[in-house]
Amino acid sequence: MKTYNAYYKSPLGPIEISGMQDSILSVDFVEDMLPGDADLPFCIKTCLKQIDEYFSGKRKEFLLKLDPQGTIFQRMVWQQLEKIPFGAVVSYGEIASIIGKPKACRAVGNANGRNPIAIIIPCHRVIGSDGSLTGYGGGLWRKEWLIKHEKGYLPNNITA
Repeated sequence: MKTYNAYYKSPLGPIEISGMQDSILSVDFVEDMLPGDADLPFCIKTCLKQIDEYFSGKRKEFLLKLDPQGTIFQRMVWQQLEKIPFGAVVSYGEIASIIGKPKACRAVGNANGRNPIAIIIPCHRVIGSDGSLTGYGGGLWRKEWLIKHEKGYLPNNITA
């Protein structure tokens, strides 16, 4: 099946969205915006619209069909990430306990780091047990920006 690509110019830099005819496979921060596919399926057009609404402060929940590729454990962690409310943060340990594996903090961190659908599967909402910002594939400055954006204020000293 054909994979489609589109790009979105976010306040945090370009985002590449990849998907199939009816589902989103990945949402990643990238260095450059390349030409995307001209004839995009409805699911990618909808994803672009919802990401735009998220960054403009009009959307707190994404309503998209997602198809992240990963192990059973990774998908279990990602499903739990989707339950973290907008504007909230939880620790890796809390996620590990919720999924019934309280000693699997590092494994949860690894699964979190392999999340292929940034922002929509909100791995940026997971922090260290001491409240510190730890690990984010898009860079800690983006994680900080996203958390502050969701709490209703944007940092003054961070620019894309």
